[in-house]
Amino acid sequence: MPENSITAAQEPMPAEGSANGSIQISVVSAVGLVPVENATVTISYTGDPDTPLHVLTTDNSGQTPTVQLPAPPLELSLDPDATQQPYSEYNIFVTAEGYEPVYVSGSEILADEFSLQPIRMNPLAIAEEEEKRVIIPVHTLFGDYPPKIPEDEIKPMDETGEIVLSRVVIPEYIIVHDGVPGDSTARNYWVRYRDYIKNVASCEIYSTWPESAIYANILVIQSFTLNRVYTEW
Repeated sequence: MPENSITAAQEPMPAEGSANGSIQISVVSAVGLVPVENATVTISYTGDPDTPLHVLTTDNSGQTPTVQLPAPPLELSLDPDATQQPYSEYNIFVTAEGYEPVYVSGSEILADEFSLQPIRMNPLAIAEEEEKRVIIPVHTLFGDYPPKIPEDEIKPMDETGEIVLSRVVIPEYIIVHDGVPGDSTARNYWVRYRDYIKNVASCEIYSTWPESAIYANILVIQSFTLNRVYTEW
């Protein structure tokens, strides 16, 4: 089992019975995305990684049974002034015959919510390391992050032949620059548009919010993303 030094935030474990969320782990091969059957999945609390809470086995679809895990009270994720972390964090360690082990630290569980944690395992034939480690950072609504770079609400259009599309066109992929705009050394990644929106939404809102608030935020995320795609890229 990996060392405690790579775990995420070490918040106290929620009181037993205070609230619960649920999680299911879906394990596939990084090659062909085929399900990995009979993988062993160990779940432990991030603050106590050496004490397993559940040891599960994937079925022929590569999925574990859904299990319940303690979480902080639901009200914390609905209160903008709350100072206590509104979700609990768990470590997930996955092993399977013929595959590189995968260790995920900081998988988040919110009260009364279902979490599906995807895991991609590299076959040993192509693995470059003995173990794949993924550390999920603290949620942007709770962590202390630098403020976003301010931008003009209305940007001038350079007269370089741009056109205004007559309808909204959703791209299949977008380019994500892994750094500040002026950093030419940062890598660019091609990401499926659907996956990008999903990942941004999960980082910027809580799934416990009212459905109307979730819809509104996702529409804003899509509008902002498409504006960047067609005016800057």
